[in-house]
Amino acid sequence: MDFDATPHRPYVLTTVDIIDSHKPDVVWDLDVAPWPLEDNCYDEVHGYEILEHLGQQGHAYSFFETFAEIYRVLKPGGMMVGSCPSWDGKWGWGDPSHKRIINDGTLVFLDQNEYKRQVGHTAMTDFRSIWHGDFEGIEFMYGNGQFFFRLRAIKPSRIQIG
Repeated sequence: MDFDATPHRPYVLTTVDIIDSHKPDVVWDLDVAPWPLEDNCYDEVHGYEILEHLGQQGHAYSFFETFAEIYRVLKPGGMMVGSCPSWDGKWGWGDPSHKRIINDGTLVFLDQNEYKRQVGHTAMTDFRSIWHGDFEGIEFMYGNGQFFFRLRAIKPSRIQIG
């Protein structure tokens, strides 16, 4: 993943990778939290073709832990921009290193307003006991076997339990 931490100046890129030979700025396994990055210091986090390699399909705690780390390092109003193979594309489950599918339905669970709107009215599971962050979905797009998205970190979170 790439992180941008420079307000009002040209972008400074901080790269994170588990493989040292890729020469990232930070060598780290993103499945291990907390990440060695400061709170509220990045305007943007970019993750292209990475989220499907983290966590485990059906394991809510790992899903929310990954996004809690992204939320933690973003400044208020910061953006998460990324892409993943689409659920119906050749590589979604075709790549043996993929651990999960991320799509627009998955990302709904990051938006605290969706819990307020849907819990008790739809089949949406209530994860507010473990997810206290808050992202607003800005853009979702599918094309050429890919899912592209842009999320905005809402800080403080709009969480409402009950």
